[in-house]
Amino acid sequence: MSNDSFGISGFSVYLPPYRVRLEDWCRWTGNSWDKTRAVIGNSFRVAGNNQSLYTMAANAVLRLITDYQVDPRRVGYFALSTESGTDNATSGAVVVRGLVDDALTARGLPCIARDCEAPEFKQACVGGVYGVKGAMRYLAFDGADRIAIVVAADIAEYQRGSSGEPTQGAGAVAMLVERNPKLLMLDLRAAGSATSYRALDFRKPFLRYCGQTPGMDGRPRDFPVFNGKYSTACYIDETLASLDAMLGKRKGSRAGYLRQLGAVFMHRPYQRMPVSAWTMGYLFALGHDGTAGQEELARYCAAAKLELPAVLAEMRSDPKLLERALAGELVDEPYPLCAQLMKAFRDTDTCQAVVEQKMKLGAATTADFGNLYSAALHAWVAAGLEDAAAQNVVLDGHDLLLVGYGSGDASEAIPARVVRGWQQAAAKVSLRGVLADPIDLTQAQYEALHDGREAPGLPGAPSRGFVIDRIGHRDEARFQDLGVEYYRFLG
Repeated sequence: MSNDSFGISGFSVYLPPYRVRLEDWCRWTGNSWDKTRAVIGNSFRVAGNNQSLYTMAANAVLRLITDYQVDPRRVGYFALSTESGTDNATSGAVVVRGLVDDALTARGLPCIARDCEAPEFKQACVGGVYGVKGAMRYLAFDGADRIAIVVAADIAEYQRGSSGEPTQGAGAVAMLVERNPKLLMLDLRAAGSATSYRALDFRKPFLRYCGQTPGMDGRPRDFPVFNGKYSTACYIDETLASLDAMLGKRKGSRAGYLRQLGAVFMHRPYQRMPVSAWTMGYLFALGHDGTAGQEELARYCAAAKLELPAVLAEMRSDPKLLERALAGELVDEPYPLCAQLMKAFRDTDTCQAVVEQKMKLGAATTADFGNLYSAALHAWVAAGLEDAAAQNVVLDGHDLLLVGYGSGDASEAIPARVVRGWQQAAAKVSLRGVLADPIDLTQAQYEALHDGREAPGLPGAPSRGFVIDRIGHRDEARFQDLGVEYYRFLG
């Protein structure tokens, strides 16, 4: 790792109380619960009509400041990462800091420093990683005696009846980023980046809003334009590219490095996708490792009844996803031979050690998060570290790997190291409390919230934290606030 020590000292997660159990959803929609549980997870959360990404982000930040005893006056960098913003001018970070300042004032505490940068990052689900990288660069260059807060918040919603419907979610993760971190050191010098234009992967063009009538929550429905299997192909290809860029900076065996990692965390839109991508990443590492790696790879090829030279040629090929998409061919599988190879590899002890064991920390908890878009990776890291602390897993000084991804698309692969004494900071994540006492929605209540309508008989209006108080409606020559959200802090 680098001699510079920057990284993450704390996590705070906020989820709205309204939950859709996927077992219930399968009963409503006629889908298979066994398949859904294996591929997607257990449940997802839905934002209430008086909640937005800004109120969720503010709730996460306020808890971070409280639980980690952060002095707001030392915050010199305050970033929001989201793809659910409802204002195309003002940085959402400015909005969120305003809400947090109101709460701090109400509690008799100092506000966040006035001389504080407040950028917003948008690149689909990788925006949270960009926010953390921006914070670390700020600390390294012009924020030597300051600290940074990065909050990733999103509302992931898809049309009912679409393949994306069970992969919805809502929530926020706030992170304390500082010099000499108390949880994770991140090594940006050894990280790998990748970006590619994919055209039809996953988009949110403004044209979707034309003709919409906003719901009672004041926002139009933010359903994406996406092509599911093509999007999965893009995820696989771009995460392989960022891993290749990262591993290309290292000496020695690529597969050997991956085998010695203490844990791996990746962007997690649903349960199976990161597992497939990581499995493919290990196989590609073997293909790059020369004779020793290819001898191991050859055994898996034999089990899959594939020829090693053909597999290696495919690994070195370019699937040309964009060119084929623009020609009207949406690729479902960028590396079809390797996909067959992966099925055979899953039955091996090596797969159990390299994939299942390295991705198990926090996995059970994240099955109840749903898709948090830009916050998904960070929520899994938070859950994994809390899980490790609870189980007394020895991670001090161990290397971890964080792999972010955002459709469109971009990926980041960042080596991390767990610092000594990390357990105290990890224990403050307290996800048991975050997930406690959910309000399980009926089909009618879920559909109403999904459509922005009043949900019949919905209990449990928030009694604490931030809510939307009203939506501006005036559009006059001397005063305009049409569509502007006004907020209230409930204590």
